[in-house]
Amino acid sequence: MLKCQRNKFSITKEYVYLNCAYMSPLLQSVHDAGLAGLIQKSFPQEVYPDDFFTPANALRQEFATLINAAHKDRIAIIPSASYGLANAANNITLESHQNIIVLGEQFPSNIYIWQKLAAKNNANIITVHAPNATENRAKIWNERLLSTINANTKVIAIAVVHWADGTLFDLKAIRKRADEVGALLIIDGTQSVGALPFDVQEIRPDALVCTGYKWLMGPYSIGVAYYGEYFDDGEPIEENWKNRLESQNFSQLVNYQPKYKPMAQRYNVGEFGNFIQVPMLTEAIRQLNEWGVEQINEYCHILIQKPLRVFKNMGFWIESPEYCSPHLFGVRLPKHINIEKLQQQFQEDRIKVSIRGNSVRIAPHVYNDRNDFERLVAAFEKVSK
Repeated sequence: MLKCQRNKFSITKEYVYLNCAYMSPLLQSVHDAGLAGLIQKSFPQEVYPDDFFTPANALRQEFATLINAAHKDRIAIIPSASYGLANAANNITLESHQNIIVLGEQFPSNIYIWQKLAAKNNANIITVHAPNATENRAKIWNERLLSTINANTKVIAIAVVHWADGTLFDLKAIRKRADEVGALLIIDGTQSVGALPFDVQEIRPDALVCTGYKWLMGPYSIGVAYYGEYFDDGEPIEENWKNRLESQNFSQLVNYQPKYKPMAQRYNVGEFGNFIQVPMLTEAIRQLNEWGVEQINEYCHILIQKPLRVFKNMGFWIESPEYCSPHLFGVRLPKHINIEKLQQQFQEDRIKVSIRGNSVRIAPHVYNDRNDFERLVAAFEKVSK
């Protein structure tokens, strides 16, 4: 069983950092990889053509391993989730009678691009909102989502877990329903992949996009995306030279090449061979693969069991276990709890979490331990009195 890994991070016991859903801390090894990349860029006479490609291939292979993709060429390097989603939307033909399904209060990056696509084609966006209930809330939400998918559905654009409270969505059932109506399943894995097991061969998303600075534990402004067969012959949103065949041969670059590299490589962002960010994200995902996402998930699951019981005994609402992910969950506050007072208490106790609406979003990882949750519970108790 995985043990606490705090010693591998810059996080100290001075702070209780339960906010990986906001931004992960850096592993020391990731920090060192970034410094090594910075030093490399300082000596351009030692930068060779292979340095633009080989490290990026290593990153794509690590991510392919993480999500059980059969081939690294199904992975593209992107600067953000919105970029990866834009590449997908750019290659979807939508008719006016068709619809795109999204979730209520979905993260904006996974909304705006679909609004644009729908408006361009005079099509419909259907938003499936959460029920105004506490009992069986996630179960009802999942049922609503499945029942909303119909013969006119072209795209289902959702996340694995809801970014605000961690509500889990039944991807197997959603994929099955998508197959029945011939819809595309586009997934934003930013708040789950790396902490929650995800298998592309099981779920078969048509596209999966992930930013790197949260649960993939890398730097800001780099991410990775998986594109399935639907997008193999698509048109990228930009044209950069490294995405074309034979681009490794610098002496032949002016012999312009009309063909792209295979599969998802056409969707790489320009300058994807970033000498600093690529080694950092590669090292971060390498460490995740070494730990094993299943073990990370199990560690968080064990860690939160006692605090969840305490929160429920204090009258706080938490989603039922089958729809509550251990790496990201919301604690909804009763009306008598003053949110501003609670935030002040967190600040005084040096506890880092996120407030989303009337709930506290808690996002632990392997650098957290029982003492962190004891301090969190104590802060809640001070305000609840």
